[in-house]
Amino acid sequence: MKVAVIGCTHAGTAAVKELTSQHEQLDITVYERNDNVSFLSCGIALHVGGVVEHAESLFYSSPDELAELGANMRLKHDVLEIDSTNQTIVAKNLVTGETVYDTYDKLIMTTGSWPIIPMLPGIELNQIELCKNYHHAQTIIKKATDAKRITVVGAGYIGAELVEAFEAYGKEVTFIDSADRILNKYLDRSFTDIIENELTDRGIRLELNQTVQSFTGVDGNVTQVVTDKGTFETDLVILCVGFRPSTELLKGQIDMLPNGAIIVDDFMRTSNPNIFAAGDSCAVYYNPARTHAYIPLATNAVRMGTLVGKNLLAPTIRYQGTQGTSGLRLYDLNIASTGLTEDAAPFFGLEVTSTTVQDAYRPEFMPTAENVQLKLVYETTTHRLVGAQIISKVDLTQAMNTLSVAIQNDMTLEELAFVDFFFQPHYNKPWNLLNQAALQGMNELTSERV
Repeated sequence: MKVAVIGCTHAGTAAVKELTSQHEQLDITVYERNDNVSFLSCGIALHVGGVVEHAESLFYSSPDELAELGANMRLKHDVLEIDSTNQTIVAKNLVTGETVYDTYDKLIMTTGSWPIIPMLPGIELNQIELCKNYHHAQTIIKKATDAKRITVVGAGYIGAELVEAFEAYGKEVTFIDSADRILNKYLDRSFTDIIENELTDRGIRLELNQTVQSFTGVDGNVTQVVTDKGTFETDLVILCVGFRPSTELLKGQIDMLPNGAIIVDDFMRTSNPNIFAAGDSCAVYYNPARTHAYIPLATNAVRMGTLVGKNLLAPTIRYQGTQGTSGLRLYDLNIASTGLTEDAAPFFGLEVTSTTVQDAYRPEFMPTAENVQLKLVYETTTHRLVGAQIISKVDLTQAMNTLSVAIQNDMTLEELAFVDFFFQPHYNKPWNLLNQAALQGMNELTSERV
């Protein structure tokens, strides 16, 4: 059986490793337009900030490894056309210019995503950069060295980590976003207020609730970012405004969401039985909202890629969906979330209630007992848990992994309140923080009824 894998970052790498370990008889060909595989782009800010010394360490696999496992690696090959009816592929060798024709029995679409590039006046100027792959990382490091003023557009995780890294190197940093607060897709206001205060205390300039309209420059290099509220001098701009799925090759041939994200079933099959898909090119089943959504995360990608490998020849193991669980460290703040925020829930048609606990994470008789803020979001009528957030100076982010399991299994506020957790004064209180938050939510509901 001939298997073609299009794209090889996280999902593609995971699929190839699984397939080669389980099915030696398969003829697997990988098409990848870059000269590398498996780059962890989430580590770019760590590299920029000097935490990770060498960007090469952000790869966890290599073309040589996949070739040794039995895959035919066609690097620097850009796939130009896929004909799903005749099961053919047309690609271009980016080194020689040669056109390559191939066929497949099963196609694995792991083309990932690409940064959204706003088509604004001046976007073609030099010193306006993207942040996605290994080559972007090298470019950012090189150009940031001589830049005094750096502007980051887009206040998600990548943008937030970059502004921290740039500020640590003594740069004048401006952080711009169209939303009225940073990290609004992951955290509610009582959490983002804490982070924003930390950033502004460090001298980072927050310019929120405004839209970039153009870029201006001198001698081909960007010198200003122009928004609907002001003009900001800059030497370097990093665009972090989000990602869109790279699925144009199959447009009109398989079912997709309006944004182009491929819809797959529980076994990673698309609407065409001979085409599987995984990773950032796909929509995922979002358990809190009980619908498909576009949530590009490396964690989703590696799980989905592995499931492609396990289900390619026969449906074997179902995908369990995702909660979009994610974490972040900024300065000395440890931050994580899972599921829906209270603000986002109405957009998915959910009526929710929340409860927030602020308390010492362990007994006050201990030498230190840092405060922590934990929020639970749950359906108002059923009390089904649909989201949670945490922030503290001590690392308690694993609590969000626990709550991810709770959300995935449709646990309620009442069930969480009495889950068995250990107690040890070094780590927590007799009532675990998760129990405590759920009990507080129950008590608040009782008070409302009285």
